[in-house]
Parts: sequence; structure tokens; C-alpha cells
Amino acid sequence: MAGVSPFTYLAHLLAVAATVLILVWSTHYRGGLALNSSNKSLIFNVHPVLMLIGIIVIGGEATISYRSLPGSRDARKRVHLMLHGLALALGAVGIYAVFKFHDESKIPNMYSLHAWVGLGTFCLYGIQLILGFVTFFFPGASVSARQSIIPWHAILGLFIYILAIGNVQLGFLEKLTFLQLLNKLDRYGSEALLVNFTALVVLFLGAAVVLSTVNFKATRLESQKSIGL
Repeated sequence: MAGVSPFTYLAHLLAVAATVLILVWSTHYRGGLALNSSNKSLIFNVHPVLMLIGIIVIGGEATISYRSLPGSRDARKRVHLMLHGLALALGAVGIYAVFKFHDESKIPNMYSLHAWVGLGTFCLYGIQLILGFVTFFFPGASVSARQSIIPWHAILGLFIYILAIGNVQLGFLEKLTFLQLLNKLDRYGSEALLVNFTALVVLFLGAAVVLSTVNFKATRLESQKSIGL
């Protein structure tokens, strides 16, 4: 894949690392995953795993796929759409899991900034996917309309992804704080270090996805034109 940004390869590597780390945390330290269990913590564990793998990892791969994959533009558009659809589906199950955990544990819903930003970001993600499908696939807008919408589609997509990355940081912080307040986590233990390291990997993943998507060449050419070079 000649011409692919080095940030794209870095994003792939960090995506794998983030996936491994979240699975190690949820299975080795937190006991595993389950949508139905008498141990309600196992139900909660589905939430961070699917939100990270879905919206952050697969959503990130969807974001960079349009520029990085070989093949025709139509093929890349279809992969872009399918990966975003899969990310949204996994995210929906992840959100269902945390509401189920709260309901069965008699914990109120939507009380934290993480919950507010998270649900808002997820709704924006879904709206972006629907508008993209209607505009670029079926029924499809006119050529001139698509040309004017594409920059906004790309900017809004990156904005939503950055929101998601930021909200992951809020989620890790919230969970660690709860565990520490309940004396279920050593502040300097291996689990705390793993979670903090995972959060950093996700942060760097977000930066790599954004940097791999930004068209530096086009920006440089536009800058040269603006100063008369």
C-alpha cells in the first residue's frame, strides 16, 4: 500500500494493543464477561470492552479505511460503511449492558458526565452514519451536493471520534475512582497501572487515527497557494 501514512500503521498497532489490554483487564482482573449473571460486575464488563473495541478500535479502522485501503473508491466506501455499522452495533450492545447492570444493581442511570457525553456521542455517531448512508449510498444526493457535504462529513466524523476518545478517558477515570473508594483496587497496584496504561494507549490511538486521516499534502498545497508560491 504505497503512500499510506506511517500514522496508519501506528494506528493499527495501537488498536491491537488497546484490544488486548481491555480484554486482559476485563477477564484477568475483573472476572470475565456476561450479559446474564448473578455477578453483576460481569455484566458491566461487557460495556467497556464493546465500547472500546466497537467505537474506538473498529470505528477508528473505519475512519482510516477510506484513505488507507487499496482498491476502488466504491469498494473503500463500502468497507467504510460496513465497519462503522459494525462499530455502532457493538456500541449499542455495550450501552445496553451498562443500563442492564445499573438496573439490576439498583444504581441510577445517567448521573455522570461520562454517561452524558457518552450517550450524546453515540447518538451523534448514529446520526452521522445515517446521514452518510442517505447522502452517499441510498437514495444518494446529487454530485454537487455530495462534493459540498464531504468536507463536513469528514470534519464531523473526526469530531465525534475525538469526543469518543475523550469520553473513554472519563470512563476509565470514573471506574478507577469507584474501585479505589470501595477499597477494591490498590492505587499503585498492577491493575491500576494496566488501566492507566490502557487509557494512554487509547489516547495515542486517537491521535494516530486523526493524523492518518488529515490530508497534509492538500493542506500544504492550499497554504502555498494562499501565500503565492
